[in-house]
Amino acid sequence: MRCACVAMPLKFKLVFTKSRTIKWVLFLVALAVSLRIPVLSINRISWRTDPNTNVSSPYLLAVNNEQMSRINDILNRGVVIYSTYITMVTCVCILTFKLYQTSKVRRSCQVTSTQSSDKPTESPVDQGLSSRDLKVVKSVVLVCTIFVLLQLPFLLLSSIRLVVPEFDNGNSLLFLFGIFGRVNSTCAYLHATLNIFIYYNYNNKYRSVFRTLMSLKSRQ
Repeated sequence: MRCACVAMPLKFKLVFTKSRTIKWVLFLVALAVSLRIPVLSINRISWRTDPNTNVSSPYLLAVNNEQMSRINDILNRGVVIYSTYITMVTCVCILTFKLYQTSKVRRSCQVTSTQSSDKPTESPVDQGLSSRDLKVVKSVVLVCTIFVLLQLPFLLLSSIRLVVPEFDNGNSLLFLFGIFGRVNSTCAYLHATLNIFIYYNYNNKYRSVFRTLMSLKSRQ
């Protein structure tokens, strides 16, 4: 939505209306639940009887574990991951291009204003994004770029699992799979950590709330 807000500012409110946003959020929630159905359908409740006590007790019975796990890998670790990854890369490219385009317009306006001193010209802010908007775009580009780079190990891990079935827990490539898993976990923690400093640097409201929480924590 932020990418669309920068790419088409005059049409944003007509495209992302309140009713459409609610419908799309509900659709995405339903889609997320639907994509997890293969995993949820693996285990089902069954009953077994103890021959010594003749007492029946419930337990989880795995059914079609291998087939459903394969479907889950194709959907959630394949189609969904690649779709979101391509979307993020596209948004970063669009935001970077818009940021460059706006800075170019600003520079041209500044040159024009210095050359013509006898008649007023429009300010650079009127010609392009404001300084606050540029700050927001820069922060979004930085957050998206970090996400794209640190999500790459998980993308590689998921892609290799789809191509090489032995690259998984309990198979012959268990050691290599464990190394990739550790790298993926490290990148996930690093991504969450870096976001704190990015928002602290670019978002005034986040910075003030963060300082308030830290001051309260130090007083306790």
